[in-house]
Amino acid sequence: MHEVTCPHCGKAFTIDEAGYADIVKQIRDREFESELHERLDAAEATKKAEIELAEAKVARELQAEASKKDAAIQELKAQLDAGAVSQKLAVAEALSAVQAERDALANELEKTQREREAAADLAEAKRVNELQKATAGKEAEIQALKSKLQAAGSEQQLALSAAVGAVEKERDGLKSSLERVELEKKLAETSLKDKYETQIKDRDDAIERLRDMKARLSTKMIGETLEIHCETTFNQIRATAFPRAYFEKDNDARSGSKGDYIFKEADESGTEIVSIMFEMKNEADTTATKKRNEDFLKELDKDRNEKGCEYAVLVSLLEPDSELYNSGIVDVSHRYPKMYVVRPQFFIPIITVLRNAALNSLTYKNELALVKAQSIDVTNFEEELDSFKTGFARNFDLASRKFQTAIDEIDKSIDHLQKTKDALLGTNRNLRLANDKAQDVTIKKLTKGNPTMAEKFSDLNKGES
Repeated sequence: MHEVTCPHCGKAFTIDEAGYADIVKQIRDREFESELHERLDAAEATKKAEIELAEAKVARELQAEASKKDAAIQELKAQLDAGAVSQKLAVAEALSAVQAERDALANELEKTQREREAAADLAEAKRVNELQKATAGKEAEIQALKSKLQAAGSEQQLALSAAVGAVEKERDGLKSSLERVELEKKLAETSLKDKYETQIKDRDDAIERLRDMKARLSTKMIGETLEIHCETTFNQIRATAFPRAYFEKDNDARSGSKGDYIFKEADESGTEIVSIMFEMKNEADTTATKKRNEDFLKELDKDRNEKGCEYAVLVSLLEPDSELYNSGIVDVSHRYPKMYVVRPQFFIPIITVLRNAALNSLTYKNELALVKAQSIDVTNFEEELDSFKTGFARNFDLASRKFQTAIDEIDKSIDHLQKTKDALLGTNRNLRLANDKAQDVTIKKLTKGNPTMAEKFSDLNKGES
């Protein structure tokens, strides 16, 4: 038998060996449970601190990334509002970056939530398991104590009731702690979810604003945006890379059509190195009828030939999903000679490639030009000699014909003068004969055979006497 003193009332009572062993076991179990709960609490606090630290770190990183992306979006928006030279490209890049960021944030949020939920579920399951084990043990102890209370006396019943009350109180505390942990976990999940949903909504709103801005751009503005981008890109390096280059819009539409820009470059002596006709093509994402690069090659080749350019380049954002055109500089010389299709990022490289190739052949061009000039000189001399011969022959023929005409006219004049001479000689002979006849006339001859006239002359002679 053992004597035991009640800690509440101070009354001593005796119990047998079995009862004493049970009470000692309960005391040892209580100390073990107390230590177990302390370790569980410490583990829970450590786990909670680690989760909060991880969540805070993830939140800071996401916030930093969000701030960077927000700054990038604001900068892109400012460039769009100020009429930046690359509205279409900036909009596309901004949409893609923001969408990628949104997807990344969503994926990271989902991953973080899964990891946090998995860690929380694991810790919770572990804790619940331990609490269930502890509760089951306590329930078993309570049932055992109740059984002993039924068999023990009133003094033992008081001591056992106190022990049962303490165990039930501890169990209720554990249940309250479990419920509090569950509530805190739900609140943390709700807060984190609301936070990231707000960030995602802000980015969705930014994407929608950019899409609206992009939709408001007319087709003409979209095309002009690509032209302005290319012109600005060229002007940024014109002074250093192309100091003697000509790069201006093609405004000559006398033939009925025109390209967008003409690039020409010459050396110090004025010999042309290279000339390129550029055409820029773009369209809105919402355009119902999508154009193809192939649709513009024929017109570009026509413009190149009419303006006397050596090369033709189509700078295009059409067919954005084409692996062929997205791969780099596309040579379409099999369709039209010396023609290429490029994306805007290859605008400067294609000029550089063609210019460098032309520089390598410039020596041969100069030699060919010299040979052509010499050939032209010989040809010009031969042409001038042939022209002189032809002119001399023509003039000689004209002079010969005129000389013969003059001789003929002289002959005619001689004939005419001879006839005039003969006529004059004939007149002189007739006048001499007439004079001879006049000298031979007498009054006797006049009145011979005319008695009237004889009588008149006779009367006339008498009157004079």
